[in-house]
Amino acid sequence: MDWKIELIFVPVTDVDRAKEFYVEKLGFNADHDQRVGEGLRFVQLTPPGSACSIAIGEGLGSTIEPGTLDVIQVVIDDADAVLADLRAKGVDAQGVDEQAWGRFITLEDPDGNRWTLQQLPQYG
Repeated sequence: MDWKIELIFVPVTDVDRAKEFYVEKLGFNADHDQRVGEGLRFVQLTPPGSACSIAIGEGLGSTIEPGTLDVIQVVIDDADAVLADLRAKGVDAQGVDEQAWGRFITLEDPDGNRWTLQQLPQYG
């Protein structure tokens, strides 16, 4: 039986500002933006090439405070190219941090949620 992670909640204070950052700066696809009712808005965004999306919104019931998320790691093909692209788009990305287990870039969304991007090492 397969288990697939498909959606991760990212807590934000301003949904429109966060959506703009993820779509315009990071290149995520805006899959859904639904206001279900008063106080309930669901926005689903997917990184290019990913099978897992993130959800931001209002009234989604999270107990995680905006700006405290520091658990998402994304695999990328080329850390140098991604870092150059992010900086060209005005993203304050840090890197490339060279480690035996990969090359890393870190960045924060407008609320301070931290993302780690990893270029896997060449094995074998």
